[in-house]
Amino acid sequence: MALAPAPALHLNAAHPPLERWCPRGADPVTRLRSWSDILAATHLAFEVKPTLRTPGRFQAVVTRRPIGDLMLVDCAASPFLGHRDNDVIAARADFAHENVLGFQFVCKGVELVREGDRQLALRPGDVVLWDGLQPTEIEIAEAFYKRTLLFPRDRVLAVCPRLAGLEALPSMEGSASARLLVRFMNALAVEMPSLDGAAGAAAANAALELLRAAVEPALPSDRAATRAAMRAEIARYARSHLQDPQLGPASIARAYAMSVRTLHALFEDVDASVAGLVRTERLARCLEDLQQPNGGSVTEIAFRWGFCDAAHFSRVFKREFGATPSEIRHAALAAA
Repeated sequence: MALAPAPALHLNAAHPPLERWCPRGADPVTRLRSWSDILAATHLAFEVKPTLRTPGRFQAVVTRRPIGDLMLVDCAASPFLGHRDNDVIAARADFAHENVLGFQFVCKGVELVREGDRQLALRPGDVVLWDGLQPTEIEIAEAFYKRTLLFPRDRVLAVCPRLAGLEALPSMEGSASARLLVRFMNALAVEMPSLDGAAGAAAANAALELLRAAVEPALPSDRAATRAAMRAEIARYARSHLQDPQLGPASIARAYAMSVRTLHALFEDVDASVAGLVRTERLARCLEDLQQPNGGSVTEIAFRWGFCDAAHFSRVFKREFGATPSEIRHAALAAA
């Protein structure tokens, strides 16, 4: 049986505790079965077997902590063999848990990986992007330690839509953005105990942008993918200009040297309009500030994020979240 994550002591309940797993069992078979359960809970489901290098006292540990909607996972283990085919993947009831892309940095040891037609020998300093829904075989040839940032697939495809059309994930070799993301992961491991919810969400967004910068140069281009990439770029522009009360289809079209009609046509393939995108992003920022004790008054928050009419803001906010801004604000202050 796998060891359940042990709760860690921490000073601020707003900061999720570090979770830690170690295999249990007196004999190698039980410990490897326990390790298989741990991998399924923290990474992906694998059938785990010993190799000639597996020690009689198999040792392993996993620690993890959420960063916004991402998960930062450290993993160390003695040599073993892990296998996941389509049957193993299909048997997993929690599809969302494995519908992820992993950005992995090898700190120590040697890991041999076979993923589809791709075969890799990962050594200290190597970086790889892997697909949680891809049949995979791994062999830990030397006791290893790796750090992985798990991204929900839909989050990655929202900023890298062309990635969905690839049969194999691009190589991270030689990417300065990938190296920068490794440094960012290492900084997160140090700073995450003191990150609150808003800071964690901001860190997750920063990590996502670094991953996009690492992946984009290797992606092919076609019309549909180009349109999706342009929509993602416009969404990033809108998020960075939300405080401008003039932000809207006209100002966005001017920024990209296109007509308003062309801008609207760019969004005809998706459910959200340009104006709806701006409104949704503004409301999300307002909600974040309303939940912060030092966020300011309801009117100040509305004006901060580009709403010029407090009454209109209150109506659209309640329609979006089912509660008025004042109710959210009062609840946050009462909790504080």
